[in-house]
Amino acid sequence: MADPITPVLTKRWLSPNSWRLSTYEQLEGYTALRKALSGTPEQLVQLVKDSGLRGRGGAGFPAGVKWSFMPPNVNGRTAKPHYLVINADEGEPGTCKDIPLMMADPHSLIEGCIIAAYAMRSHHCFIYVRGEALHPYRRLNAAVREAYRAGYLGKDILGSGFDLDITVHAGAGAYICGEETALLDSLEGRRGQPRLKPPFPAAAGLYAAPTTVNNVETIASVPFIVNGGADWFRKMGREKSPGPKIYSISGHVERPGQYEAPLGTTLRELLELCGGMKDGIPLKFWTPGGSSTPMFTAEHLDIPLDFEGAAEAGSMLGTTAVQVFNETVSVPWAVMKWTQFYEHESCGKCTPCREGTYWLAQILERMVDGRGTAEDIDTLLDVCDNILGRSFCALGDGAVSPITSGIKYFRDEFLALCESNKRELVGAQA
Repeated sequence: MADPITPVLTKRWLSPNSWRLSTYEQLEGYTALRKALSGTPEQLVQLVKDSGLRGRGGAGFPAGVKWSFMPPNVNGRTAKPHYLVINADEGEPGTCKDIPLMMADPHSLIEGCIIAAYAMRSHHCFIYVRGEALHPYRRLNAAVREAYRAGYLGKDILGSGFDLDITVHAGAGAYICGEETALLDSLEGRRGQPRLKPPFPAAAGLYAAPTTVNNVETIASVPFIVNGGADWFRKMGREKSPGPKIYSISGHVERPGQYEAPLGTTLRELLELCGGMKDGIPLKFWTPGGSSTPMFTAEHLDIPLDFEGAAEAGSMLGTTAVQVFNETVSVPWAVMKWTQFYEHESCGKCTPCREGTYWLAQILERMVDGRGTAEDIDTLLDVCDNILGRSFCALGDGAVSPITSGIKYFRDEFLALCESNKRELVGAQA
């Protein structure tokens, strides 16, 4: 096992009424805000840089560096308002860390928002919640109202002279709105489609004003860094990927759920935490960060699950949505199901993704139905090659990952579908 740590992000989750302000305040809630407001925005940005906190939404970009992109004040004023937008549109298949965080501990997100907004001189924060996630949307709204009543939001927060309003927005229920610029378009009332970059959101984001978009888990980590310090945060995880992480483990395990562990924890160690494989049936394949990350096999049990470790092994850490499949699952069938999802969720803006995901789904459906040919495997890889790096946003790249990695590790299963089809054809002709 990795060195055990005292729970950080999840430490309040099992407390009675953990979502209430009274519980939060009893457990060090809003102490980090008072500490942050006593310093300068520049000091906070530097603290987050020093901590090594990286974006928990999948990209892993250093959060402090992202904050520093926000244009500075000129003569104490900004030419345009600065906006902080929280991406809570959790739609990646297998990902389920942000919703339980907002359900169990919404005030940690709100406190993080206030600190981050102060650091970036923003006076309006938007939390974009997935439209289908009705319960966390309601709970987050209730927590925001509590924060307003207690003086943590609104005008002159805690007598600091800093003002901040938070708006909780229910999204339109589209996977593409997890892409930050599509999220911004949706927030403005437009159809959720990715924007051409540049300009980047830091220069022209929401309402064409400087905007920083951060993930829920990223921002919820900030109060702990303010209270504990950069060195304390770096004691967890690995050198280039420090800190704790919430791993969402689903599939064929005894106890699926959310497991907090240091970045760099391996699947072997996570399986120990969740009681091992369900019914003792051996592991066949798994995803380290959701369906858009290339799959791993039982040979990758000891890969450190951090940004560098996953990349070096040929995949991505993504959102640490660990989907575990045992030997009873057909790889082509699982790949087909994922591909059907991406075909459905493609926004249709660019040709490679719009047409490519359609053809990939058609071919896989035909193969799983027993009507495939050996040439279909080459066709799949050729279509994937025409999508990868050529689509407007990362949805296309994510759509091809399960196909290319599935064929890489389990080509025989795809061929078996074709061979069975060939035998059926020969028998029919005879």
